[in-house]
Amino acid sequence: MLTTRQSNISKTRIEPTKGWVSLNLRELWEYRELLFFFVWRDLKVRYKQTIMGVSWAVIQPLFTMVIFSLFFGRLAKVPSDDLPYPIFSYAALVPWTFFANSLTNASNSLVVSANMIKKIYFPRMTLPIATVLSGIVDFALAFVVLLGMMFFYSRTPTLNIIWLPFFLLLALITSLGVGLWLSAMNVQFRDVRYTVPFLTQAWLFATPIAYPSSLLSEPWKTLYGINPMVGVVEGFRWALLGTETAPGPIIIVSSLVALALLVSGAFYFRRMEKSFADVV
Repeated sequence: MLTTRQSNISKTRIEPTKGWVSLNLRELWEYRELLFFFVWRDLKVRYKQTIMGVSWAVIQPLFTMVIFSLFFGRLAKVPSDDLPYPIFSYAALVPWTFFANSLTNASNSLVVSANMIKKIYFPRMTLPIATVLSGIVDFALAFVVLLGMMFFYSRTPTLNIIWLPFFLLLALITSLGVGLWLSAMNVQFRDVRYTVPFLTQAWLFATPIAYPSSLLSEPWKTLYGINPMVGVVEGFRWALLGTETAPGPIIIVSSLVALALLVSGAFYFRRMEKSFADVV
């Protein structure tokens, strides 16, 4: 004899929010395993079917250092805070390359995952966050070469190296803040993908990579910290190479701007998130 059972099935309806919403960071924590999966996916896809593999993480800053050393160091005689110009520029290019790649990859993270965004629900913010976090692996590889250059040039780290994790965190916050802005804007305005290369190039020369910030005098030097990567670059040189140009007030300004970028970028991302599936 067959019996029929009736059960109450609870349904959850997902609706777009109205107006400004909270960041809902608890949801990101609940999806932390998915975030780790996205990081691992980005790492595998990045170097899949490449001949050089992870060597590209080192080749990019290394060749840029060679070009800068030739044109800025030897021909233009740009000062380098009494350091050999190759290690002076490479110490800045290591965090800069991490930042520049994060901008490019994060800005496209939502568009390249359009099919997944349309089919299933998950915190969209995990995509740009995972893209930025995966860049830490490339940073670590380039950083090993920097340590080798320090050994070659007989540069021993000072006690200032204990501040290095802070400067890396500052670079991470800056990358994520700008990445959230660009990724959300790229869904609505596809011009962003063409703007990012120009933005990155202009930002490169607005950052003391090929030249030291010591060329500026106060108060312009402190105001220069409005570019958060100024604090990161000068901080890396000070922490690793012991330059006399300690970041000082620059770090305070850069940190405040980086935090402002992160918070505003997160709120803007959440504000626009409700329309991603319809527009992307």
